Amino acid sequence: MAASMREDNSRDQRQGETAATNEEQAKITERERLSALTVFHIIRSEGEEEMDRPAMSLWWSGIAAGLGLSTSLLAQGILHHALGGRPGAELIEAFGYSLGFVLVILCRLQLFTENTLSVVLPVLSQPSVRNFLRAGRLWLIVLVANFVGTFVTAFIALTIHTAAPEHLAAMLEVSRRAAQISGWSAFARAIPAGFYMASIVWMLPSARGFEFAVIGLFAWLISVGGFSHVVAGSAETFMLMLHGELALPTVFGAYLLPSLVGNIIGGTGLFAVLAYAQIKSEI
Repeated sequence: MAASMREDNSRDQRQGETAATNEEQAKITERERLSALTVFHIIRSEGEEEMDRPAMSLWWSGIAAGLGLSTSLLAQGILHHALGGRPGAELIEAFGYSLGFVLVILCRLQLFTENTLSVVLPVLSQPSVRNFLRAGRLWLIVLVANFVGTFVTAFIALTIHTAAPEHLAAMLEVSRRAAQISGWSAFARAIPAGFYMASIVWMLPSARGFEFAVIGLFAWLISVGGFSHVVAGSAETFMLMLHGELALPTVFGAYLLPSLVGNIIGGTGLFAVLAYAQIKSEI
């Protein structure tokens, strides 16, 4: 009887120690940072899935992203009007710029500059004609769809007046300020923007509940630093074009094309290549 009780107590003690060990291990796992290799595999897997999606799925998701990213211009316009040109107003207005990126990324919509990392990693790890064509197909569909989305939003805002007159006027003012950066300056300032957007994608798997802050702060930095983002810039330049202040060739030649090339260099040529280089020997 006594021996049986001792065995029961010993078994209960071992079970308690096992439970404590499991709990401690769970806490350790929760606190551990994802390794660079793990992050790489997560993003590469997501990129593979995106490249396999049907063209129409990418198209409608890209249009939705263009519509959603136009929220940045609306929010900036509202804050610009509310702050009335007070000192340091641009630092606060930049938080409005962040809102469109938070909306688009957390809704898992197709934004071109996100794909400069997620789609490129599968190509870097398995370079082939097939993967290059798959990546090019996705880039083309998503970029055009993003432009369609921002164009439609600008058209609706100016024709149906979905925003209050004072907010619409403020959106035009914000767009004029952004349009001061063109040509070579737009290209040069688009490189950091592409790098930061790729950084956001790389950080999200490790964000663990802080996604809003990660996206918002780096999008804020893009705005307050005067860096050029091709899709957000299309919302501003299309607004000015439809208002009669810019011609279509100028929109693409002086603004969107330089920003596009700069974003690709920053996101793909710098961040994606460096991210892949640091884990290449571990694969």
